[in-house]
Amino acid sequence: MFSVEETLLCDNGIFLDASPLLSRLTVYQEVYTGGSMQVWPDYLNVHLHPKSIFVIKQYNHDGECGRLEAFGQGESLLQDPVCLEELEDRLHFFVEECDYLQGFQVLCDLHNGFSGVGAKVTELLHDEYSGKGILTWGLTPVIHKMAASLNYHSSAILATVLDTLTVPYRLSTSQCSMMHLAETLNFSGRKVVAALAAVPFPVIHGHSLLDTLCAHQQDMPWKFLSSYREQKVSHCFAQSVVLRGICKESHNSNCPGKQPASALHACETVEQILQHYLHTLSPGAFSTSHVLEQPCHTLPPYPQFFSSLLTKQGFLLDRPLSYSSTAVESIPVVTALQSSPVLHTVLYSLYKDLQKLDTRRWASFFSTGVEQDDFQEALHELRTLAQCYKTNFEADESEDETDSD
Repeated sequence: MFSVEETLLCDNGIFLDASPLLSRLTVYQEVYTGGSMQVWPDYLNVHLHPKSIFVIKQYNHDGECGRLEAFGQGESLLQDPVCLEELEDRLHFFVEECDYLQGFQVLCDLHNGFSGVGAKVTELLHDEYSGKGILTWGLTPVIHKMAASLNYHSSAILATVLDTLTVPYRLSTSQCSMMHLAETLNFSGRKVVAALAAVPFPVIHGHSLLDTLCAHQQDMPWKFLSSYREQKVSHCFAQSVVLRGICKESHNSNCPGKQPASALHACETVEQILQHYLHTLSPGAFSTSHVLEQPCHTLPPYPQFFSSLLTKQGFLLDRPLSYSSTAVESIPVVTALQSSPVLHTVLYSLYKDLQKLDTRRWASFFSTGVEQDDFQEALHELRTLAQCYKTNFEADESEDETDSD
Protein backbone atom coordinates (compact mmCIF):
# COMPACT_ATOMS: atom_id res chain seq x y z
CA MET A 1 0.00 0.00 0.00
CA PHE A 2 1.50 3.28 -1.08
CA SER A 3 0.58 6.82 -0.15
CA VAL A 4 0.28 9.41 -2.90
CA GLU A 5 0.54 13.15 -2.42
CA GLU A 6 1.16 15.67 -5.16
CA THR A 7 4.95 15.76 -5.40
CA LEU A 8 7.93 15.32 -7.65
CA LEU A 9 11.00 13.09 -7.67
CA CYS A 10 14.73 13.64 -7.25
CA ASP A 11 16.87 11.11 -9.17
CA ASN A 12 19.45 10.97 -6.38
CA GLY A 13 18.80 9.44 -2.99
CA ILE A 14 19.55 9.94 0.68
CA PHE A 15 19.54 6.76 2.77
CA LEU A 16 18.97 6.90 6.52
CA ASP A 17 20.19 3.85 8.38
CA ALA A 18 20.63 2.75 11.99
CA SER A 19 23.61 0.51 11.28
CA PRO A 20 26.97 1.71 12.63
CA LEU A 21 28.86 0.23 9.67
CA LEU A 22 27.87 0.28 6.00
CA SER A 23 29.39 -2.71 4.23
CA ARG A 24 29.34 -3.07 0.45
CA LEU A 25 29.60 -6.53 -1.08
CA THR A 26 31.40 -7.11 -4.35
CA VAL A 27 31.14 -10.90 -4.21
CA TYR A 28 27.96 -11.93 -6.00
CA GLN A 29 27.73 -15.43 -4.59
CA GLU A 30 27.00 -14.44 -0.99
CA VAL A 31 24.33 -11.97 -2.04
CA TYR A 32 22.92 -14.45 -4.56
CA THR A 33 22.20 -17.09 -1.91
CA GLY A 34 21.12 -14.73 0.83
CA GLY A 35 24.19 -15.55 2.91
CA SER A 36 24.31 -14.14 6.43
CA MET A 37 22.89 -10.77 5.49
CA GLN A 38 21.40 -8.79 8.38
CA VAL A 39 20.59 -5.22 7.24
CA TRP A 40 19.92 -3.58 3.88
CA PRO A 41 23.47 -2.23 3.28
CA ASP A 42 24.74 -5.83 3.34
CA TYR A 43 22.98 -6.47 0.03
CA LEU A 44 24.56 -3.58 -1.83
CA ASN A 45 27.20 -4.07 -4.50
CA VAL A 46 27.07 -0.54 -5.87
CA HIS A 47 28.93 2.56 -4.80
CA LEU A 48 26.93 5.09 -2.81
CA HIS A 49 27.93 8.74 -2.71
CA PRO A 50 29.19 9.58 0.81
CA LYS A 51 26.67 12.42 0.98
CA SER A 52 23.83 9.98 0.39
CA ILE A 53 24.35 8.06 3.65
CA PHE A 54 23.16 9.42 6.98
CA VAL A 55 23.82 7.02 9.85
CA ILE A 56 21.57 7.32 12.91
CA LYS A 57 24.02 6.51 15.68
CA GLN A 58 21.60 6.73 18.58
CA TYR A 59 19.98 3.39 17.67
CA ASN A 60 21.02 -0.04 16.42
CA HIS A 61 19.61 -3.16 14.78
CA ASP A 62 20.79 -5.71 17.34
CA GLY A 63 19.43 -6.74 20.71
CA GLU A 64 16.13 -6.12 22.42
CA CYS A 65 16.93 -2.58 23.52
CA GLY A 66 18.34 0.50 21.86
CA ARG A 67 16.33 -0.10 18.67
CA LEU A 68 14.44 2.53 16.71
CA GLU A 69 11.03 0.98 17.30
CA ALA A 70 8.52 3.77 18.00
CA PHE A 71 7.09 6.51 15.79
CA GLY A 72 7.87 9.19 18.36
CA GLN A 73 11.52 8.15 18.53
CA GLY A 74 11.94 8.69 14.80
CA GLU A 75 9.96 11.92 14.87
CA SER A 76 12.08 13.37 17.69
CA LEU A 77 15.31 12.59 15.81
CA LEU A 78 14.52 15.26 13.24
CA GLN A 79 13.57 17.75 15.92
CA ASP A 80 17.22 17.76 16.98
CA PRO A 81 18.75 20.89 15.34
CA VAL A 82 22.09 19.15 14.70
CA CYS A 83 20.47 16.17 13.02
CA LEU A 84 18.12 18.39 11.02
CA GLU A 85 20.95 20.63 9.83
CA GLU A 86 22.99 17.65 8.63
CA LEU A 87 20.03 16.19 6.73
CA GLU A 88 19.23 19.54 5.09
CA ASP A 89 22.86 19.92 4.04
CA ARG A 90 22.80 16.55 2.29
CA LEU A 91 19.45 17.30 0.69
CA HIS A 92 20.60 20.65 -0.69
CA PHE A 93 23.76 19.05 -2.09
CA PHE A 94 21.72 16.74 -4.33
CA VAL A 95 19.07 19.30 -5.21
CA GLU A 96 21.75 21.68 -6.49
CA GLU A 97 23.21 18.89 -8.64
CA CYS A 98 19.91 18.25 -10.44
CA ASP A 99 19.45 19.54 -13.97
CA TYR A 100 15.70 18.94 -13.78
CA LEU A 101 14.23 18.38 -10.34
CA GLN A 102 10.92 16.56 -10.70
CA GLY A 103 10.54 16.27 -6.96
CA PHE A 104 10.99 13.79 -4.13
CA GLN A 105 10.23 10.18 -3.38
CA VAL A 106 10.28 8.75 0.15
CA LEU A 107 10.64 5.02 0.83
CA CYS A 108 10.14 4.27 4.51
CA ASP A 109 9.47 1.43 6.93
CA LEU A 110 6.02 1.66 8.49
CA HIS A 111 6.48 -0.91 11.25
CA ASN A 112 9.16 0.82 13.34
CA GLY A 113 10.57 4.22 14.28
CA PHE A 114 11.51 5.02 10.70
CA SER A 115 7.82 5.80 10.22
CA GLY A 116 8.38 8.87 12.37
CA VAL A 117 11.55 9.73 10.45
CA GLY A 118 9.63 9.46 7.18
CA ALA A 119 6.81 11.65 8.46
CA LYS A 120 9.21 14.42 9.53
CA VAL A 121 11.24 14.18 6.30
CA THR A 122 8.01 14.53 4.31
CA GLU A 123 7.06 17.53 6.44
CA LEU A 124 10.50 19.06 5.83
CA LEU A 125 10.24 18.61 2.07
CA HIS A 126 6.74 20.05 2.03
CA ASP A 127 7.88 23.16 3.90
CA GLU A 128 11.05 23.78 1.86
CA TYR A 129 9.60 22.93 -1.55
CA SER A 130 5.99 24.02 -1.24
CA GLY A 131 3.83 23.20 -4.20
CA LYS A 132 5.90 20.17 -5.12
CA GLY A 133 4.22 17.47 -3.06
CA ILE A 134 5.65 14.00 -2.30
CA LEU A 135 5.31 10.40 -3.43
CA THR A 136 5.73 8.16 -0.38
CA TRP A 137 6.13 4.40 -0.45
CA GLY A 138 5.38 2.63 2.83
CA LEU A 139 7.23 -0.66 3.35
CA THR A 140 6.62 -3.50 5.81
CA PRO A 141 8.22 -6.94 6.33
CA VAL A 142 6.78 -9.80 4.31
CA ILE A 143 5.08 -12.39 6.50
CA HIS A 144 5.32 -15.69 4.67
CA LYS A 145 4.42 -19.22 5.69
CA MET A 146 7.58 -20.66 4.13
CA ALA A 147 10.51 -20.60 6.56
CA ALA A 148 12.93 -20.48 3.61
CA SER A 149 11.60 -17.11 2.46
CA LEU A 150 14.35 -14.46 2.54
CA ASN A 151 14.05 -10.69 2.81
CA TYR A 152 16.49 -10.61 -0.08
CA HIS A 153 13.89 -12.36 -2.26
CA SER A 154 10.95 -10.13 -1.36
CA SER A 155 13.05 -6.97 -1.69
CA ALA A 156 14.08 -8.04 -5.20
CA ILE A 157 10.42 -8.30 -6.20
CA LEU A 158 9.56 -4.95 -4.63
CA ALA A 159 12.54 -3.29 -6.32
CA THR A 160 11.40 -4.71 -9.66
CA VAL A 161 7.89 -3.38 -9.06
CA LEU A 162 9.08 0.07 -7.99
CA ASP A 163 11.45 0.34 -10.94
CA THR A 164 8.58 -0.52 -13.30
CA LEU A 165 5.89 1.60 -11.63
CA THR A 166 8.01 4.73 -11.92
CA VAL A 167 8.74 4.32 -15.63
CA PRO A 168 6.06 6.83 -16.76
CA TYR A 169 7.91 9.83 -15.32
CA ARG A 170 11.52 8.59 -15.54
CA LEU A 171 11.87 8.07 -19.29
CA SER A 172 13.40 10.98 -21.18
CA THR A 173 10.86 10.34 -23.94
CA SER A 174 7.87 10.29 -21.60
CA GLN A 175 5.23 12.99 -21.75
CA CYS A 176 4.13 12.23 -18.16
CA SER A 177 5.63 13.93 -15.11
CA MET A 178 5.46 12.73 -11.55
CA MET A 179 3.12 15.61 -10.75
CA HIS A 180 0.77 14.56 -13.54
CA LEU A 181 0.78 10.94 -12.38
CA ALA A 182 -0.02 11.98 -8.81
CA GLU A 183 -2.86 14.23 -9.95
CA THR A 184 -4.49 11.42 -11.93
CA LEU A 185 -4.56 9.16 -8.87
CA ASN A 186 -5.15 11.68 -6.09
CA PHE A 187 -8.68 13.09 -6.16
CA SER A 188 -11.89 13.14 -4.11
CA GLY A 189 -9.87 12.89 -0.90
CA ARG A 190 -8.17 9.64 -1.99
CA LYS A 191 -4.47 9.90 -1.12
CA VAL A 192 -3.59 6.21 -1.05
CA VAL A 193 -3.20 3.84 -3.98
CA ALA A 194 -2.68 0.10 -4.19
CA ALA A 195 0.25 -1.48 -6.00
CA LEU A 196 -0.31 -4.60 -8.10
CA ALA A 197 2.14 -6.67 -10.10
CA ALA A 198 2.78 -9.86 -12.03
CA VAL A 199 6.46 -10.83 -11.73
CA PRO A 200 6.89 -12.30 -14.28
CA PHE A 201 3.96 -11.44 -16.54
CA PRO A 202 2.74 -14.88 -17.75
CA VAL A 203 3.29 -14.83 -21.51
CA ILE A 204 3.58 -18.22 -23.24
CA HIS A 205 6.65 -18.58 -25.42
CA GLY A 206 5.78 -17.73 -29.01
CA HIS A 207 2.46 -16.08 -28.08
CA SER A 208 1.54 -12.42 -28.36
CA LEU A 209 0.22 -9.92 -25.84
CA LEU A 210 -3.16 -10.26 -27.52
CA ASP A 211 -3.14 -14.03 -26.93
CA THR A 212 -2.21 -13.51 -23.28
CA LEU A 213 -4.88 -10.91 -22.55
CA CYS A 214 -7.56 -12.96 -24.34
CA ALA A 215 -6.73 -15.78 -21.93
CA HIS A 216 -7.42 -13.42 -19.00
CA GLN A 217 -10.68 -11.81 -20.07
CA GLN A 218 -12.03 -11.37 -16.53
CA ASP A 219 -8.96 -10.57 -14.45
CA MET A 220 -5.46 -9.32 -15.12
CA PRO A 221 -2.95 -11.90 -13.77
CA TRP A 222 -1.46 -9.65 -11.12
CA LYS A 223 -1.34 -9.70 -7.32
CA PHE A 224 -2.19 -7.06 -4.74
CA LEU A 225 1.08 -6.18 -2.96
CA SER A 226 -0.26 -4.86 0.33
CA SER A 227 1.09 -6.72 3.34
CA TYR A 228 -2.36 -6.49 4.90
CA ARG A 229 -4.00 -9.83 4.09
CA GLU A 230 -4.92 -11.21 0.70
CA GLN A 231 -7.25 -8.94 -1.23
CA LYS A 232 -9.33 -9.64 -4.30
CA VAL A 233 -8.59 -7.14 -7.04
CA SER A 234 -11.78 -5.31 -8.06
CA HIS A 235 -12.65 -2.45 -10.39
CA CYS A 236 -10.91 0.87 -9.81
CA PHE A 237 -11.46 4.63 -9.96
CA ALA A 238 -8.13 5.37 -11.68
CA GLN A 239 -4.97 3.48 -12.53
CA SER A 240 -1.52 3.74 -14.06
CA VAL A 241 -0.33 0.51 -15.71
CA VAL A 242 3.15 -0.28 -17.02
CA LEU A 243 3.98 -3.34 -19.13
CA ARG A 244 7.60 -4.09 -19.94
CA GLY A 245 9.44 -6.86 -21.76
CA ILE A 246 6.88 -7.31 -24.58
CA CYS A 247 8.03 -6.78 -28.16
CA LYS A 248 5.82 -4.16 -29.75
CA GLU A 249 5.92 -6.03 -33.03
CA SER A 250 4.72 -9.36 -31.62
CA HIS A 251 0.97 -8.94 -31.84
CA ASN A 252 -1.49 -10.71 -34.08
CA SER A 253 -2.59 -8.69 -37.09
CA ASN A 254 -5.90 -9.33 -38.79
CA CYS A 255 -6.02 -10.72 -42.28
CA PRO A 256 -7.10 -8.11 -44.85
CA GLY A 257 -10.82 -8.22 -45.44
CA LYS A 258 -11.46 -10.53 -42.48
CA GLN A 259 -13.76 -9.40 -39.68
CA PRO A 260 -11.85 -9.05 -36.36
CA ALA A 261 -12.82 -11.67 -33.78
CA SER A 262 -13.37 -8.93 -31.19
CA ALA A 263 -12.78 -5.24 -30.57
CA LEU A 264 -9.50 -6.23 -28.91
CA HIS A 265 -8.41 -7.98 -32.11
CA ALA A 266 -9.17 -4.82 -34.07
CA CYS A 267 -6.46 -2.87 -32.22
CA GLU A 268 -3.41 -2.18 -34.35
CA THR A 269 -0.66 -1.61 -31.77
CA VAL A 270 0.42 -3.12 -28.46
CA GLU A 271 -0.38 0.18 -26.74
CA GLN A 272 -3.92 0.14 -28.14
CA ILE A 273 -4.40 -3.49 -27.14
CA LEU A 274 -3.42 -2.83 -23.52
CA GLN A 275 -5.44 0.39 -23.27
CA HIS A 276 -8.57 -1.25 -24.69
CA TYR A 277 -8.16 -4.23 -22.35
CA LEU A 278 -7.90 -1.96 -19.30
CA HIS A 279 -10.99 -0.03 -20.41
CA THR A 280 -12.89 -3.31 -20.74
CA LEU A 281 -11.90 -4.47 -17.23
CA SER A 282 -12.63 -1.10 -15.60
CA PRO A 283 -15.10 0.85 -17.72
CA GLY A 284 -15.42 4.43 -16.54
CA ALA A 285 -12.04 4.41 -14.77
CA PHE A 286 -9.30 6.81 -15.79
CA SER A 287 -6.56 4.50 -17.10
CA THR A 288 -3.12 5.41 -18.37
CA SER A 289 -0.78 2.77 -19.76
CA HIS A 290 2.84 2.57 -20.86
CA VAL A 291 4.50 -0.21 -22.85
CA LEU A 292 8.27 -0.62 -22.66
CA GLU A 293 10.12 -3.19 -24.76
CA GLN A 294 13.05 -3.39 -22.33
CA PRO A 295 12.48 -6.28 -19.88
CA CYS A 296 13.55 -6.48 -16.26
CA HIS A 297 17.04 -7.98 -16.17
CA THR A 298 17.53 -10.79 -13.64
CA LEU A 299 21.23 -11.56 -13.88
CA PRO A 300 23.18 -11.99 -10.59
CA PRO A 301 22.78 -10.81 -7.92
CA TYR A 302 19.04 -11.08 -8.70
CA PRO A 303 17.74 -14.22 -6.91
CA GLN A 304 16.97 -17.21 -9.12
CA PHE A 305 13.65 -18.28 -7.59
CA PHE A 306 11.96 -18.83 -10.94
CA SER A 307 10.16 -21.93 -12.18
CA SER A 308 11.88 -24.33 -14.57
CA LEU A 309 8.98 -23.60 -16.92
CA LEU A 310 10.52 -20.24 -17.82
CA THR A 311 12.86 -19.57 -20.74
CA LYS A 312 15.93 -17.38 -20.29
CA GLN A 313 13.76 -14.47 -21.43
CA GLY A 314 11.10 -15.25 -18.83
CA PHE A 315 8.43 -16.69 -21.14
CA LEU A 316 6.35 -19.74 -20.18
CA LEU A 317 6.93 -23.20 -21.62
CA ASP A 318 4.57 -26.19 -21.84
CA ARG A 319 7.07 -28.39 -20.01
CA PRO A 320 10.29 -27.85 -18.03
CA LEU A 321 13.56 -27.50 -19.89
CA SER A 322 15.54 -30.73 -20.00
CA TYR A 323 18.95 -29.16 -19.56
CA SER A 324 20.32 -27.65 -16.34
CA SER A 325 21.45 -24.24 -17.59
CA THR A 326 18.10 -22.54 -17.03
CA ALA A 327 19.11 -19.29 -15.34
CA VAL A 328 16.52 -16.65 -16.20
CA GLU A 329 18.23 -13.57 -17.62
CA SER A 330 15.22 -11.29 -18.01
CA ILE A 331 11.47 -11.29 -17.45
CA PRO A 332 8.41 -9.40 -18.70
CA VAL A 333 6.65 -7.52 -15.90
CA VAL A 334 3.32 -5.74 -15.50
CA THR A 335 2.57 -3.34 -12.63
CA ALA A 336 -0.21 -0.98 -11.67
CA LEU A 337 -0.97 1.79 -9.22
CA GLN A 338 -4.71 1.76 -8.55
CA SER A 339 -7.10 4.00 -6.69
CA SER A 340 -9.57 1.24 -5.93
CA PRO A 341 -12.56 0.39 -3.69
CA VAL A 342 -10.50 -2.47 -2.27
CA LEU A 343 -8.66 0.15 -0.22
CA HIS A 344 -11.84 0.79 1.75
CA THR A 345 -11.56 -2.73 3.16
CA VAL A 346 -7.81 -2.44 3.76
CA LEU A 347 -7.89 0.95 5.47
CA TYR A 348 -11.02 0.29 7.51
CA SER A 349 -9.71 -3.09 8.68
CA LEU A 350 -6.50 -1.38 9.76
CA TYR A 351 -8.55 1.21 11.63
CA LYS A 352 -10.52 -1.51 13.46
CA ASP A 353 -7.36 -3.41 14.40
CA LEU A 354 -5.71 -0.28 15.78
CA GLN A 355 -8.84 0.64 17.66
CA LYS A 356 -8.67 -2.68 19.54
CA LEU A 357 -5.10 -2.12 20.75
CA ASP A 358 -4.48 -1.63 24.42
CA THR A 359 -2.24 1.41 24.11
CA ARG A 360 -1.08 1.05 27.71
CA ARG A 361 1.08 -1.88 26.53
CA TRP A 362 3.08 0.38 24.19
CA ALA A 363 5.01 2.51 26.63
CA SER A 364 7.81 3.36 24.19
CA PHE A 365 5.28 4.74 21.73
CA PHE A 366 3.77 7.31 24.09
CA SER A 367 6.88 7.97 26.17
CA THR A 368 8.56 9.62 23.16
CA GLY A 369 6.13 12.49 22.86
CA VAL A 370 3.05 11.07 21.15
CA GLU A 371 -0.11 12.06 23.00
CA GLN A 372 -3.18 9.87 23.35
CA ASP A 373 -5.28 12.62 21.78
CA ASP A 374 -2.96 12.67 18.76
CA PHE A 375 -3.36 8.92 18.40
CA GLN A 376 -7.16 9.17 18.50
CA GLU A 377 -7.12 11.99 15.94
CA ALA A 378 -4.97 9.88 13.61
CA LEU A 379 -7.45 7.01 13.99
CA HIS A 380 -10.31 9.33 13.07
CA GLU A 381 -8.43 10.56 9.98
CA LEU A 382 -7.74 6.96 8.95
CA ARG A 383 -11.42 6.11 9.16
CA THR A 384 -12.34 9.22 7.16
CA LEU A 385 -9.80 8.26 4.51
CA ALA A 386 -11.26 4.74 4.29
CA GLN A 387 -14.71 6.22 3.60
CA CYS A 388 -13.36 7.96 0.49
CA TYR A 389 -13.00 4.56 -1.20
CA LYS A 390 -16.43 3.22 -0.34
CA THR A 391 -18.94 2.74 -3.15
CA ASN A 392 -22.67 2.10 -3.14
CA PHE A 393 -22.05 -1.36 -4.55
CA GLU A 394 -20.18 -2.60 -1.50
CA ALA A 395 -21.78 -4.41 1.40
CA ASP A 396 -21.38 -3.02 4.89
CA GLU A 397 -20.71 -6.39 6.53
CA SER A 398 -17.06 -5.44 7.23
CA GLU A 399 -18.03 -2.17 8.86
CA ASP A 400 -20.12 -1.28 11.86
CA GLU A 401 -21.26 2.27 11.17
CA THR A 402 -22.56 2.61 14.69
CA ASP A 403 -19.19 2.17 16.37
CA SER A 404 -17.93 5.14 18.28
CA ASP A 405 -14.83 7.13 17.57
